[in-house]
Amino acid sequence: MERWRAEFHRLLQRPQALALGTRYFPHVSVLLFLLDAVATAGIIWRVPYTEIDWVAYMQEVEGALNGTLDYSQLRGDTGPLVYPAGFVYVYSLFYFLTGGGGKVAVAQVLFAGLYLLNLLLVTSIYSRVARSLRLPPYILLFLTCTAYRVHSIFVLRMFNDPVAMLLLHCSLLCLVRRLWLPTAALFSVAVSVKMNVLLYAPGLLVVFLLTHGWAGTLPLISLCALLQVALGAPFLLSSPVSYMRGAFDFGRQFLYQWTVNWRCLPEWLFLHRGFHTVLLACHIALLAAFIVLRWTRGHGVQSLFRWRLDKRKRRHVKTEDMLLMLFTSNLVGMVVCTLSPLPVLRLVLLQSALSPLDHSTPCTLRVLLLLTVEYCWNVYPSTVVSSLLLHVCHTTLLVGLLWPSRPPSQHSDHKTH
Repeated sequence: MERWRAEFHRLLQRPQALALGTRYFPHVSVLLFLLDAVATAGIIWRVPYTEIDWVAYMQEVEGALNGTLDYSQLRGDTGPLVYPAGFVYVYSLFYFLTGGGGKVAVAQVLFAGLYLLNLLLVTSIYSRVARSLRLPPYILLFLTCTAYRVHSIFVLRMFNDPVAMLLLHCSLLCLVRRLWLPTAALFSVAVSVKMNVLLYAPGLLVVFLLTHGWAGTLPLISLCALLQVALGAPFLLSSPVSYMRGAFDFGRQFLYQWTVNWRCLPEWLFLHRGFHTVLLACHIALLAAFIVLRWTRGHGVQSLFRWRLDKRKRRHVKTEDMLLMLFTSNLVGMVVCTLSPLPVLRLVLLQSALSPLDHSTPCTLRVLLLLTVEYCWNVYPSTVVSSLLLHVCHTTLLVGLLWPSRPPSQHSDHKTH
């Protein structure tokens, strides 16, 4: 008791230690979680709900519940169903819990619970790498109370992004605990709710190859594929072509009005197929650069082609490196894609990208970059200025990740945890 009292008095004398000291990361996490729970309740109470996709979601799953298994026939007010089967199952549950979607207040409470559960998962993942990456507790402010867009997507819009990201973060928590089968299974289920999760797939594949070799990776990939088949089985058996076209349409053309990244371009160029081909080439080139220069650093590119790997070597891939591979993979996808996905959990990537620049980059500049990203994502409709600013931030991140100014930490996993 005396030790805790002395610690409390020391914090009162030096409150900056609570914001900057890595050892207080769990304490700040709990405090901000409680504050965010109150803030989320206040948002539901005071901010008006805005209908965008909720009614359309309910109409789409109602058709499936009534026995329509042809994906081309499942439609809502906003158009045809364009999400895989996992979405249908999850929102069918919401359909029953909210009286066919009519009880919006109940739905908001349910999504508030999803938000808080997601926050617990994210802070748990952060805590696993906070000490090794020297993450200051203040970074959690940008994830919790100040992340207005994230609150909006969860409790004011009730999109399917929150469900997909919740499942993804469950997968990542299993990953940092090195539970490989649950990692693969949960990742596949997340993809079945929204296909944007596939942006993490290149990083996850590299992690599997570095820790398992091809002999161990192929069963994990097979598990992901089998789960997709199992979840989509009712629709695949009824009309396989319409299901694949509807749920996994990689050539889908997005509307110019929804872009965040590319408002700086004229609409005709944004919609041009040649521009999409260039973006795909850039995506592949950036992933190749990260694989060669960063993800296999210390292992060698040849390590990706090993058939079998000694189990003892799995510990040689550090937890923070595995997470950075996935976050970087997602960032590369967001930089080049025409319709950017939900930027949840990018903050650990942002701090990790800038931590190699700690000696030359002031703290205020890093915070400014965080605030700029948050500003760009909250401008609707996006503008030329917000689009260009977002590209500047993304470029800064990519450069910081590809060419760090200091070597990576030499601490092993068992020492950092």
